[in-house]
Amino acid sequence: MFRRKKAVPKPDGPLTEESLRQWLTDYLAAQIEVPAGEIDTKKTFESYGLDSRVAVQVSGALEKIVERRLSPGLLYEYQSIDDLSAYLAKELRL
Repeated sequence: MFRRKKAVPKPDGPLTEESLRQWLTDYLAAQIEVPAGEIDTKKTFESYGLDSRVAVQVSGALEKIVERRLSPGLLYEYQSIDDLSAYLAKELRL
């Protein structure tokens, strides 16, 4: 079960696909309490035990970073960190 962990700071500098990927990696690592280096960005969020409550939390945190309203269902449509960061970069034209 996930609990609220330490906040992951916003990416420094301009948002890019890579900075979003890194932020998502750090956020997920903090949520499941493992080193960020153990996160495989190609694996699905579900494989890390992500539930709908945490998906909504991730979406809400991402909204603050990209300064745009996002669907809580994004993590189900784009099921890995790589897929989600690529989608956001394209959508935000980064």
